Amino acid sequence: MDGTTQYTEDNIRSLDWKEHIRMRPGMYIGKLGDGSSADDGIYILLKEVIDNSIDEYVMGAGKTIEVSIQGERVIVRDYGRGIPLGKVVDVVSKMNTGGKYDSKAFKKSVGLNGVGTKAVNALSSFFRVESTRDNKSASAEFERGELIGKELLEETTRRKGTKMTFIPDADIFKNFKYRPEYVARMLKYYVYLNPGLTIIFNGEKFYSEYGLKDLLSETIIESDRLYPIIHLRSEDIEIAMTHSRTQYSEEYHSFANGQNTTQGGTHQAAFRESIVKTIREFYNKNYEASDVRKSIVSAVAIKVMEPVFESQTKTKLGSTEMGGNLPTVRTFINDFIKTQLDNYLHKNPLVADALQKKIVQAERERKELSGIRKLARDRAKKSNLHNKKLRDCRVHLGDTKKDNNLESTLFITEGDSASGSITKSRNVNTQAVFSLRGKPLNSYNMSKKIVYENEEFNLLQAALNIEDSMEDLRYNKIVIATDADVDGMHIRLLLITFFLQFFPELIKKGHLYILQTPLFRVRNKKETKYCYTPEERAEAMATLGKNPEITRFKGLGEISPDEFVHFIGEDIRLDPIMLDDGMSIEDLLRFYMGKNTPDRQDFIIDNLKVELDVIENE
Repeated sequence: MDGTTQYTEDNIRSLDWKEHIRMRPGMYIGKLGDGSSADDGIYILLKEVIDNSIDEYVMGAGKTIEVSIQGERVIVRDYGRGIPLGKVVDVVSKMNTGGKYDSKAFKKSVGLNGVGTKAVNALSSFFRVESTRDNKSASAEFERGELIGKELLEETTRRKGTKMTFIPDADIFKNFKYRPEYVARMLKYYVYLNPGLTIIFNGEKFYSEYGLKDLLSETIIESDRLYPIIHLRSEDIEIAMTHSRTQYSEEYHSFANGQNTTQGGTHQAAFRESIVKTIREFYNKNYEASDVRKSIVSAVAIKVMEPVFESQTKTKLGSTEMGGNLPTVRTFINDFIKTQLDNYLHKNPLVADALQKKIVQAERERKELSGIRKLARDRAKKSNLHNKKLRDCRVHLGDTKKDNNLESTLFITEGDSASGSITKSRNVNTQAVFSLRGKPLNSYNMSKKIVYENEEFNLLQAALNIEDSMEDLRYNKIVIATDADVDGMHIRLLLITFFLQFFPELIKKGHLYILQTPLFRVRNKKETKYCYTPEERAEAMATLGKNPEITRFKGLGEISPDEFVHFIGEDIRLDPIMLDDGMSIEDLLRFYMGKNTPDRQDFIIDNLKVELDVIENE
């Protein structure tokens, strides 16, 4: 043997469709996850099934979609035309098979061109498809993509349409759980983009009459709108926009062919550019782009022929052309906004006046902060070079403008011992650590000036790279990792206040989380179990037998790096920070962080009574 690997016909093998999907799921649905993030794979599976039902609605077939999620089982039922009965098996199990290759039937389809339901099928431990049309019905059942049975009914009284049932494969999606908040948000976006469509989720009805205007009405409460929502649309484009009275950051909701492009793309870039250009021309003033867009809350949706996305999960639009006889995406959006927004501002002088005052105010604040910002930037650069507050991950080292990596995470920790444990046990490729020194300042009701003057806030902002825009955010997940005691809870609250006060879009877009770490370790000579609740501790004690050793972790610093690796790896438990739809951030902060201590005391006492009542009833 010469030590070289033999390369013969025996080394060549072909994977069938389901093997390829199961071996490389990331190619089809992005990251896997456990359901704690809105872009985790289990939500992509749901989206791919719903997309087919949406296409039916767009084609004028079926005005209602029913979605049911009970535990791990998902059911999606539409009342469209139904899959042709002879193709029920092929459509969900043969690659490159589907109706979306017929561009006349699906001109601007949202589906995956013959891949979507195959991916769902292959990645589900159970999958069933039923189709009804012409008073006949056909169904097929699969396990992990393998056909286990099919049936054809010559007569049925069922309403026409398609019903798909699936259970994500627990071997692929570890410890997964559907969070109804994420599902509801997804379904709301579908109805905003398809006015007149009704989606029923576990009995709750979602419906929109005014499209993106309804989205913004729910995103920003009326009292916080600087002016009434501007709502403009034509055949292939729709926009809605206003400016917030209290928010500092820009907020964008963008969509392409029905997909929520959370990472933006060519259409969002064109929208941001066109807004500035049109407003400059309307007022005949060369305003700074950041002053025009400061505090904007907006949504843009376009439809293009044969869209190009930068990933399989369609989070960023890459198309530069609209298709057909239309111009480029940039020109199309610019021409639309230049005409429609200019007309609107001429017809609504009160809105135009309020908008200009907002821009002038932003300009004044920017100039007042310019000196402080320069000093803060210099301080941040020196700190990043000379201290150890930020221990970055390899995907970002030396490149602060790198595109947001879907797998990158920043842990915000308290104290040297906790940050040391996480630093030693983290995945250095994708996980970074930012160490706090003491408790952060309560930033409620403070101006943006404090972000630059306070060293902790300034360095945290620099680490996240969010000073000018959320588009430059360097980490997909920002994880608050504090002790599960009173001080740790207080630090969590202060950090959440900071993000709500100055960067609420970071929370609205689902980037902020709380790290859950075990409260107890229960072990005997053969086995160790980590328990996150007293209930899990009791179960572990029963499982491990007589007199197991029980350790109560009082802080993150007590957990060794060798143990910590279990809690921030594949089995990481994260609780997302989510805002209730339509909740006023100002009211939220005023209640929890303002000077209304008696009100908070009453709130705590009332909720403690409720908790005690629940315990007694149990």
